[in-house]
Amino acid sequence: MSNQKITIREIAERANTSKTTVSFYLNGKTDKMSEETKERIAKVIEETNYRPSVAARLLNAKQTKLIGVIIGDITNAFANQIVKGIEDIAREKRYQLIVGNSNYDLENEKAYVNRMLEMGVDGFIVQPSSGFHELLTKIKAEKKSIVFIDSQVSMDREKWVKTNNYEAVLDTINQLINEDYDEYIMITADPSILSTRLERTTGFEHALGVREKTGTTLVVDGDITSDEILNLLNSKLKFGSRTLIFVANCFLLPRVYIALKNYHNLMPETLGLIGFDNTEWSDFSSPTVTTIVQPAYDEGNRAACLLIDTIEGLNQELPNQILKCNVQWRESTLHTKQ
Repeated sequence: MSNQKITIREIAERANTSKTTVSFYLNGKTDKMSEETKERIAKVIEETNYRPSVAARLLNAKQTKLIGVIIGDITNAFANQIVKGIEDIAREKRYQLIVGNSNYDLENEKAYVNRMLEMGVDGFIVQPSSGFHELLTKIKAEKKSIVFIDSQVSMDREKWVKTNNYEAVLDTINQLINEDYDEYIMITADPSILSTRLERTTGFEHALGVREKTGTTLVVDGDITSDEILNLLNSKLKFGSRTLIFVANCFLLPRVYIALKNYHNLMPETLGLIGFDNTEWSDFSSPTVTTIVQPAYDEGNRAACLLIDTIEGLNQELPNQILKCNVQWRESTLHTKQ
């Protein structure tokens, strides 16, 4: 008989025992079972080539040791390091990950949450879009734990691990203002989608405001090309002016750097460039690029520790954790010393 068709009920009938007894046998709980019963069940399983559904067994368990991880964009090195940080702790604690890439789209987030709940995950680690709050009721109704990472939908009611984006940008731009640039330009993807983006853009604007400087903010589509960025910047760069360009998103920095390839010889005296992360190439480019670097691996580690602590009811981890960014000063800005 095909193992796709046979059920535990049929195994029980053939072995002349109950479904419960068969279930106990399949889960290794045979200490109170007679040898005769075990032999009958084993014989039927061998004859039918029965293989129990792993998914069904997990769903019937009190804990599945599965963690659902939903990341906004899994393609960049920052996200890779977050997932690596989560996975290392999960493996140590004998949990496994199911990872989804939402592309910061609420409908994708809904699909992943529903599917992961069907798979019986014990909890979620999510880099959420601003609309994710719609899904919290469903997750909580299923009594599942959740930890937000990098971004969050609420500062005071949920558990989260993030970096000090606002303070890092505020302090770094303030230091660069001391280099007496004439113009300040920020390039960012839509800040309303992620709290992280909003923190960074606000940090930039506040740094300029405190020092009574004015700046230009260019909000661009996530699919913008380097040629399109160059066209935007050509209309903003002024001959004879010293300009600082701040790129607020890690995925945009390489596109901006390529767009500025004919201006690299102007760095850092006439043109300054600073962005986020991208250390896999920004330290080896010519000129090298100043970046604000997030401790992505540590974020993943801390989020996994917090979630597993919550799942297991240990209450040993702080529910809200903010990690510090650091600045790697490089050749693309005048300010090169901490």
